[in-house]
Amino acid sequence: MDTALRSAAPVALNLPVEGMSCASCVGRVERALAALPGARDIAVNLATGRASLVLGGQAGPVEAAAALADAGYPVPEAQTLLAIDGMSCASCVGRVEKALAAVPGVTGASVNLATGQAAIRHPEALVAMPDLIAAVAEAGYEAQSLDAETPTDPAARRVEEARVLRRDLIAAALLSAPVVVLDMGGHVLPGLHGGSATALIQAVLATLVLAGPGRRFFLRGLPGLVRGHPDMNALVALGAGAAYLYSLVSTLAPGLLPAGAAHLYFEASVLIVTLILLGRTLEARAKGRTGQAIARLMDLAPKTARVVRDGAEVEVPLAALGLGDVVRVRPGERVAADGVVIAGTSAVDESMVTGEPAPVRKAPGDRTVGGTLNGRGSLDLRVDAVGSATVLAQITAMVERAQGGKLPIQALVDRVTGRFVPAVIGIATVTFLGWLLLGPAPALGTALVNAVAVLIIACPCAMGLATPTAIMVGTGRAAARGVLFRDGAALQRLRDVRVVALDKTGTLTEGRPRLTDLVARPGVSETEALALAAGLETRSEHPLAGAVVAAARERGLAVAEPDRFEATEGFGVSGRVAGRDVALGAPRFLDRLGIARDSDLTARADRLALEGRSPIHLVLDGRHAAVLALADPVKAGARESVAALTARGLAVAMVTGDDPAAAASVAKSLGIAVVAAGVLPGGKVEAVQRFRAEHGSVAFVGDGINDAPALAEADVGLAIGTGTDIAVDSADVVLMSGSLDALVEALALSRAVMANIRQNLFWAFAYNAALIPVAAGVLVPFGGPALSPVLAAGAMAFSSVFVLGNALRLRRAGGAPDPA
Repeated sequence: MDTALRSAAPVALNLPVEGMSCASCVGRVERALAALPGARDIAVNLATGRASLVLGGQAGPVEAAAALADAGYPVPEAQTLLAIDGMSCASCVGRVEKALAAVPGVTGASVNLATGQAAIRHPEALVAMPDLIAAVAEAGYEAQSLDAETPTDPAARRVEEARVLRRDLIAAALLSAPVVVLDMGGHVLPGLHGGSATALIQAVLATLVLAGPGRRFFLRGLPGLVRGHPDMNALVALGAGAAYLYSLVSTLAPGLLPAGAAHLYFEASVLIVTLILLGRTLEARAKGRTGQAIARLMDLAPKTARVVRDGAEVEVPLAALGLGDVVRVRPGERVAADGVVIAGTSAVDESMVTGEPAPVRKAPGDRTVGGTLNGRGSLDLRVDAVGSATVLAQITAMVERAQGGKLPIQALVDRVTGRFVPAVIGIATVTFLGWLLLGPAPALGTALVNAVAVLIIACPCAMGLATPTAIMVGTGRAAARGVLFRDGAALQRLRDVRVVALDKTGTLTEGRPRLTDLVARPGVSETEALALAAGLETRSEHPLAGAVVAAARERGLAVAEPDRFEATEGFGVSGRVAGRDVALGAPRFLDRLGIARDSDLTARADRLALEGRSPIHLVLDGRHAAVLALADPVKAGARESVAALTARGLAVAMVTGDDPAAAASVAKSLGIAVVAAGVLPGGKVEAVQRFRAEHGSVAFVGDGINDAPALAEADVGLAIGTGTDIAVDSADVVLMSGSLDALVEALALSRAVMANIRQNLFWAFAYNAALIPVAAGVLVPFGGPALSPVLAAGAMAFSSVFVLGNALRLRRAGGAPDPA
């Protein structure tokens, strides 16, 4: 880092440090910091996980973070959000990203043109907000913090932007109309054409347009031009400004121009500004519609809640709710908070979370989600999540993160647009000189008109909007259907998937198995076997364990707590219950324990497996004592979803730890040809790797703790939203409803979004490739058309609106349209 950027004064730092676990860690961190030039007053606190020091000399915060990372105790990464004003095209995005990336300590910056936001990654506590804002200002744009301390509503900013644009558009149109009448009317009524008075009126009106509604282009474009990184505003400023100045000279000092070259282009200068403002106004309206998904999510939460205190209802702001508060929800109201029902029953519409239209019955003990719609009953619930911990807040944050992300395909766009505007200015210069030197006399006017047309037609707005707007609309549409993309890049990866691997329990099945059979060897009581098995399973979290315990309690058996319990992942459980040694698990567990299998029980287990049931083996005091069989109902619509995936040309596989015969029976009933059965948790990762080698890119769908490694290993991990938190946290996509219909929906949306992006990019690039030569007048010598600056401005505005309109079609992708 350039030492000139550092203050000569000592710098006091207080840094969070990851990985410290003992006093020796503290010593290593202290030694790493003490090695920095000029470091003093070093203090490392193991309890708080922070290190403080004072730095002087040549070392700075960045070197401190690097020293800690080299020692194995990195400073955790943080993310800062900024709202950026003044960006108008893809080249603006590139300049802001470069400016932010140059701030010492910043490890990455991603800017989204559609949302007007920047996400900056950096070590926590090492980058100051004023430095980031100053870097954006130096690049010619304005920035505002979007951190929680200073919340800003993006929707409100878009509304204000649209209001200002609409106001300036109306002013520009009213001032431009007389200029157009005076200029164009001269072709019909010669008295209106020419004359110093008419020219002066046009000059005054054009000045008002450029100095009023059009000044934004000059204020933002010219500084960038001076600094050597022009943007779309610079193109408009150059084009409209050149036409205006040429016309002004023709009006006030025509003798300075060659004979016959004193023409007026005031009409072109004002219409360029007016038409581009029209395009931006339409863009602002369309951008507002692309972000409606988040606005609708934020509006779902009620503003107040009725808290029951001392038997009375007290209405309080939602922000005042605390954990443990009891909230009353009346019929027809939105549920005020996440919590657990403690009184009352009702049917609750949870479609905003799951995408499933059927109301869900709620009774004491059931969980509620804030923002869902209560039916005809009344509910009392105890709040167990507030603020950013609520489901609605997490969904909103996930959608915002996905909408603000970049797809890999965007890297190509960034490379092109980074060089595009300078190239356009170069083409305009060549156009001007070519017509000036080679065009028919008087050539100056023609050269100017064609050069201005090139500047205006080549705006890269459409290129910059092509990808982010499609992501915004697509992820918003997905959220409305109960599909949450953790980041935008998952959209692109999901489109390329060739095989879908589905975990069985909880994904293809309901995840609520029940005991169907219990077969004991002679001399063993079935009642005693079930009671002992249930006692052991009370300590297990496996879905099958709950079914065994439930069956024992349904029969009124006394279920004793185990004195000792041990779970062997992928095999089974063992322990001591009521003075008996008990083990329960798969056949391989018996082999692992050295227990001889009873041939009759083994044969019965094999027959049960062929019938699609899951047998587990019970060992009592070292002897194979019984077989318990459980069945987990297949989810409604699972077979149809598998058929839909197969119809899309995807290979479908089932992965399960169940007995191979039972797994094969379930797979056959679902129409799945590829089965990986008897798989241990670690084996699911190997199965994903095998599927990738055989078929290509893999999507894995699961819901359990043991699915997390496979979800992370897959090219795209999809978690059932009704599953465990660790599975959801490991996934790229969350299917909130638990229905496999949502999986088909996610794949359809992915393909629709990527197709939409390809269409947008093709239009944006093809538009420029086709019309820049026309604007330059290349076809004129061959009898072809020329393109006036006014038509160029209209075409440029249309290209951006077309891209936005095409992206908005995604609101109807994959099913019924979103509500307006």
